[in-house]
Amino acid sequence: MIRKNYLTTVLIIATITSLTIVSCDPAKKYEKEENVMIQDYLKSVPNLAYVLQPSGLYFYSIQEGTGLQPVKHDTAWIKYTGKFLNGNIFDTNVGTTDTLIVPVDEGWMIKGFDEGITLMKVGEKAMLLLPSKLGYGPSGYYIIAGYTPLLFDLELVKVKKGPGK
Repeated sequence: MIRKNYLTTVLIIATITSLTIVSCDPAKKYEKEENVMIQDYLKSVPNLAYVLQPSGLYFYSIQEGTGLQPVKHDTAWIKYTGKFLNGNIFDTNVGTTDTLIVPVDEGWMIKGFDEGITLMKVGEKAMLLLPSKLGYGPSGYYIIAGYTPLLFDLELVKVKKGPGK
C-alpha cells in the first residue's frame, strides 16, 4: 500500500511539474509581446494600408512599379532601409552608390525580405513590416534582438531573369 501511494505521489508531482514547465514557455510570452508591438505600430500609422500576407508579412506599396515582377532564381537590384519600429535605422544603402544585388527567393535574405521582393515590380517602392519569424527569429542577429519586428523601405530598381527564363 505504501509503495502504491508513493508511486501515485511521484506521478502527481511529475504531472504538475510538466504542466508548470509547459505553461511557462518563455517563447509564448515574447511572441505575445511582439504581437502587441506590431499592433501598436499599425495603430500609430493608420494612414498606411498594410496588407497582411498569409505568411504574416505586412506589405504596403508606396509607389507601384510598371516593370518585371521577380520570381525565384531571378536577380534583383534593391535600394533599402532597415528600421526598428521606433524608426531607428539599423542598415541602409540609400544615399550611397551601392545597390543590393541578390538572387530572389533563394534563401540569401531573411524570409520576409525575400517575400516582399516577389510582391513588387521594377520601379516600385514599398514598405515591409516583418514579424521576427520572417526576420531574425528568437535568437536575433548582432544589434537586432530576438523577437524583434522590423521595417524595411524597399525600391526595386532592376530585375534580371534567372536561368531558363
